[in-house]
Amino acid sequence: MATLELRNVNKTYGAGLPDTLKNIELKINDGEFLILVGPSGCGKSTLMNCIAGLENISGGAILVDDADISGMSSKDRDIAMVFQSYALYPTMSVRDNIAFGLKIRKMPTAEIDEEVARVAKLLQIEHLLSRKPGQLSGGQQQRVAMGRALARRPKIYLFDEPLSNLDAKLRVEMRTEMKLMHQRLKTTTVYVTHDQIEAMTLGDKVAVMKDGIIQQFGTPKDIYNNPANLFVASFIGSPPMNFIPLRLQRKDGRLLALLDSGQARCELPLGMQDAGLEDREVILGLRPEQIVLAGNEPNGLPTIRAEVQVTEPTGPDTLVFVNLNDTKVCCRLAPDVAPNVGETLTLQFDPSKVLLFDAKTGERLGVAGVPKAEAHNANVTQFKGR
Repeated sequence: MATLELRNVNKTYGAGLPDTLKNIELKINDGEFLILVGPSGCGKSTLMNCIAGLENISGGAILVDDADISGMSSKDRDIAMVFQSYALYPTMSVRDNIAFGLKIRKMPTAEIDEEVARVAKLLQIEHLLSRKPGQLSGGQQQRVAMGRALARRPKIYLFDEPLSNLDAKLRVEMRTEMKLMHQRLKTTTVYVTHDQIEAMTLGDKVAVMKDGIIQQFGTPKDIYNNPANLFVASFIGSPPMNFIPLRLQRKDGRLLALLDSGQARCELPLGMQDAGLEDREVILGLRPEQIVLAGNEPNGLPTIRAEVQVTEPTGPDTLVFVNLNDTKVCCRLAPDVAPNVGETLTLQFDPSKVLLFDAKTGERLGVAGVPKAEAHNANVTQFKGR
């Protein structure tokens, strides 16, 4: 295993062209699982290729165990890569595909057989060793491609969207298998995906990319709960975070966000003292699961009455859409809640969960919240009409 560090890595394809990668700074420890996530064209696969040595960087340094490998050829980096297309040799058996890299290294036959058996058992493909790739399902081919990489026992494993060609059910199954495999082997791994569910479930660390820039780097939990900007907040989470445009107000010395459903209004106390935010246009961010049905017993938290526009039962929960400030807002409610369209619900918010973003730049303004003890005593009003 190994540590991996990227120091101010840049990549451009020619003078006058914009940088594909811009000042990339990352470090993962021995045995960690790093996810590079972002939309198509954000530079994540280019960064993966640069780590593998398939493309040269234009500036900066790539270090493995504190040794600079930036100038090394791909074959000398001791890094194994699993491609999106699997890249299996169609005329070779599964056994020969897994053993191919070991034969190139002139490993003794007995050791090759032992390594192939080890990998096949690990990936549960022992019964497939005599088959050709064309006789395998997509999931089986993916396991063989992984087996070929695992057999080399390199310092670092790279995976470039390995599950993207699989159907939805198989992707879920293979995601679990990859998680279990990493827990067993503790391999240092870099994994590229555009699927934020994969990012949240697989990674020890996540780097969210856009336009060749790392927007945020941290644990999945931290990125989910504390996104750095609107892009990260919108990209991570399913259903995505709700964004409600509004202008902040101040009342009795407290900063407020006014929410209007058309039936009622709610003064949401933010507990922020920054005078520079007063009368400022912002985007209020709130996760769907942070909007809940108000209970029968009042607890002092802000509530608002809103009319149901759409209901989407998903099985484990029910997504209910309402309009707040002329914006469609998703609420993630319990599965036994099944309101009809046109029905009015009383919804409740926790001010400590609210995030604010600058309406012009998209940058995070900070956690807009107050301690729960204060929230219970907040001045919350609700009334009919506008």
